[in-house]
Amino acid sequence: MRKEGRRIEGVEPRSGATADGRPLSLNRAPAPDLAPWVGRIGVTRVHADADREIACSVFNDLAYCRLALKGDWIAETPAGAMELGAEPMVVGPQARRMDLTSRGPFEVINIGLRPGALSCLFNRASAPLVNRLERGDPFGLSDGCANHGFPPDAPVEEIALIAEDRIRAFIERTNPKRPDPVSTAFEAASFLDPNVSPGDFAAAQDISLRQVERIVRRDFGLTPRTVLRRARAMDLACHMLGLADGREEQDFLLRYFDQSHLIREFQHFFGVTPQAFRASPRILLTLNLEARAARRLEELARIAPGALRPWHEGWKNEVEEEEEEEKDASQGEEE
Repeated sequence: MRKEGRRIEGVEPRSGATADGRPLSLNRAPAPDLAPWVGRIGVTRVHADADREIACSVFNDLAYCRLALKGDWIAETPAGAMELGAEPMVVGPQARRMDLTSRGPFEVINIGLRPGALSCLFNRASAPLVNRLERGDPFGLSDGCANHGFPPDAPVEEIALIAEDRIRAFIERTNPKRPDPVSTAFEAASFLDPNVSPGDFAAAQDISLRQVERIVRRDFGLTPRTVLRRARAMDLACHMLGLADGREEQDFLLRYFDQSHLIREFQHFFGVTPQAFRASPRILLTLNLEARAARRLEELARIAPGALRPWHEGWKNEVEEEEEEEKDASQGEEE
């Protein structure tokens, strides 16, 4: 429950909210049988006044199959402005932020695809989709009925389960291969230490740097160094939005040579300085960066799937209780 005085005028979150009232989505790890291809399942439901316009941006490190059940949008793509409504679309991974404006209430289902899954599932290359958005429904998330076959006003978890069932039916029908384990390992490395050199990663995988560059370009649509630079910038942005474990702040800052390097890199990916970034609530960007922040902590086993996240109220108390229990247990063993 959000505290009084934290409401954002004209916007009412209905799938979760930060402590300061910014909307969050239900976003979680997929069912285990879908996990080789799907990195995240999300459902966002936000009520807004019909004339309420939110001008913001989005920044995804994954490609997404997205089904808008409600909403009117304008996306500023490299090919020009694109007007979208309640329809399915494919959003490519991004090398930098994309401006996006919403008008009125919206409800969206997001299926985040792991690196390499575009090729395995749909025989699509990642590079042509980088920074792009197109209409399409490769999973068949919409069944052509009213509201795309999803019960109106059903709980968001029910919506997520129905979406998973439709993805599962596609996978059972097509029996796709799994993404390259090198890509899976490179994504994990970008979460753990995005300052790792591609050469050191190649040595740890016992393959050549040329192989790493080829595989990462194929499955991420970007060079290895760009993927790592993007990970550093996204982690820092999550921290600035309050979507991080505060204990990692120094680690995030020490990834940069100095303050000018940090500002230069941040501005390259987000188009504004860190100071300007902090000056706005970033409503839409919070939604998709929160999904990445949660996925990162879960995949690094720093929080359990479904557990409270560091930006949720009550998390600090829960952590302190766990640390106290560990301390008591350690003292008991010593005695």
